Amino acid sequence: MWTRQTRQTRETRPVRRRDGLLRALLRRARADTGMTTSEYAVGTIAACAFAAVLYRVVTSGSVSGALEGLIGRALGAQF
Repeated sequence: MWTRQTRQTRETRPVRRRDGLLRALLRRARADTGMTTSEYAVGTIAACAFAAVLYRVVTSGSVSGALEGLIGRALGAQF
């Protein structure tokens, strides 16, 4: 356990490591307030590219057939 001596009373009190970590995280959070316009642009382009790849995979013949079979079995199931 770490201790720190206070200036006023010359007493020691325990200081936990997480206190320093918490302060460092708060400082970093205040320093980085958000994304810039270029970061939004890159993120938007990446999301669009991922959507295009996902669309191509889902509309391919094998995946489309598997999805149709799965939906057919689900709708034909007896409750």
